[in-house]
Amino acid sequence: MTVKERYESAKEIYAKAGVDTDKALEILKGIPVSMHCWQGDDVIGFDQKEALSGGIQTTGNYPGKATTPEELLADMDEAIKMIPGTKKINVHASYAIFEDGEWADRDALEPKHFKKWVEFAKAHGMGLDFNPTFFSHPKAADYTLTSPDEEIRQFWIRHGQACVRISQYFAEETGMPCVMNIWIPDGFKDIPADRLGPRARYKDSLDQILSIDYDKTKVYVCVESKVFGIGLEAYTAGSAEFTMNYVANKEGTIPLMDNGHYHPTEMVSDKISSMLLFHDKIALHVTRPMRWDSDHVVLLDDETKEIMKEIVRNDALDRVFIATDYFDASINRISAWVVGMRNMQKALLNALLLPNEKLKELQDNMQFTELMMRQEELKTYPMGDVWDYYCEISGVPVKEAWFEEVQRYEKEVLSKRA
Repeated sequence: MTVKERYESAKEIYAKAGVDTDKALEILKGIPVSMHCWQGDDVIGFDQKEALSGGIQTTGNYPGKATTPEELLADMDEAIKMIPGTKKINVHASYAIFEDGEWADRDALEPKHFKKWVEFAKAHGMGLDFNPTFFSHPKAADYTLTSPDEEIRQFWIRHGQACVRISQYFAEETGMPCVMNIWIPDGFKDIPADRLGPRARYKDSLDQILSIDYDKTKVYVCVESKVFGIGLEAYTAGSAEFTMNYVANKEGTIPLMDNGHYHPTEMVSDKISSMLLFHDKIALHVTRPMRWDSDHVVLLDDETKEIMKEIVRNDALDRVFIATDYFDASINRISAWVVGMRNMQKALLNALLLPNEKLKELQDNMQFTELMMRQEELKTYPMGDVWDYYCEISGVPVKEAWFEEVQRYEKEVLSKRA
């Protein structure tokens, strides 16, 4: 049977369950997923030669890492060819591209330092998201937006303000809103003597960053929490309670949840419905925390599927900004992008292929026996045949055929890098 014939068979099976597969694919085609640039070079960036710091590290040294802007953009271009659907590019401020010997410190970054990213995004018909980089910098050795050293704190406030301006530049150039996410690594390895002081300084720093004039219809500023980091085991200033309260009381800000940034037994999928009741929009960084925040490549696992189910079943596709956030230096970095991004799309498709209204009705009528039965039977419906057809009509390789292209690129391009 051809891919199309298998799809037609699957379409009939889903129709009997009350699911329109054509409609599901049409919706899937328009859901933007933001692809993070930092998988391609192990979160190094182009503005510093410092080692990674701020509770972040990568493990592994797979050959062929991108070391220049040209290499990173070429690798992203290669990955994009194998990923269906609508995509954006998520850029960190440390990926400024300087030309003709120019360099600017992070508090002096300007839109022109990201012109190449705009050109790349436009060439692919993609939008851009952005992240200030509050780590891997001499002035981030101890603290950033919580620093008791006012000179250091003001440096990072200026950096945040510069990033807001760059985000608006992205939005105006691409014609698509830019999601700008603020995350800081500030915290303590051991039990602090003062928990309030750093958080008070963090709040004031955020207020100062957001005091500048910008278009809130073009730039969506998010604040991301984290419970733990390497060397920050006892306390982080930007805890979940801090960030949730901040965005609840600061007009124009959005909560961002990274599913690796909570205690190991906490599930972001369970938090989404609560957040949607109190926020018009929310944002997600999707990763795979193995035991804790370790940023493994996203798999088609239960939590990834459950996260996407919550977005779809709550009719929140236009209210949730979805992005990937992981980095693995132990495997081919392009393959890591493709696997993770395709799994995000598969999880969304899985959610769209559920008879969600029928399942809700069974729950409301307390028909729990039938609810369990239907949820379990749906797990073995032929989603793979629908996915293969989606890839075919999207012009990307079907099934594992994409890996042959990755192997070719590794042999002809990656293996020749120093």
